[in-house]
Amino acid sequence: MTYTIKEVAQKTGLSIYTLRFYDKQGLLPFVMRNEAGYRTFTESDLSIIHTICCLKNTDMKISDIRQYVDYVMAGSATIGKRIKLLSAQRAKVLAKQQQLTENLKEIDYKLNIYQSPEAVETINQARQYVKEEKQASKM
Repeated sequence: MTYTIKEVAQKTGLSIYTLRFYDKQGLLPFVMRNEAGYRTFTESDLSIIHTICCLKNTDMKISDIRQYVDYVMAGSATIGKRIKLLSAQRAKVLAKQQQLTENLKEIDYKLNIYQSPEAVETINQARQYVKEEKQASKM
């Protein structure tokens, strides 16, 4: 079964513009065109588009995604290169995940303070401490 660009946009949640942009950037070299020159997509195309979206969602650069797609198109001889590229991206994602976890802890900490019965008192004490600290540093 084949799909039009509009159908792929609906299935993937990507805009038609984004799909065309990806094609122009070399991310969709596998996409065929029909007799009228319109792009046609297969189920296999949807699968790699899903991978492209995944990589893009992890902030992988377009140039690196293009490199990955090139490796896929080149066949099994590039498995080692794919592993290296994806492993590097995985490390970046894990580092970002750790950073987000730390940020979430800070947000949760602040929410716990603001939602506590002593929130007003705690905030007033903190403000007073900051005020005194600023005054003391002017000595």
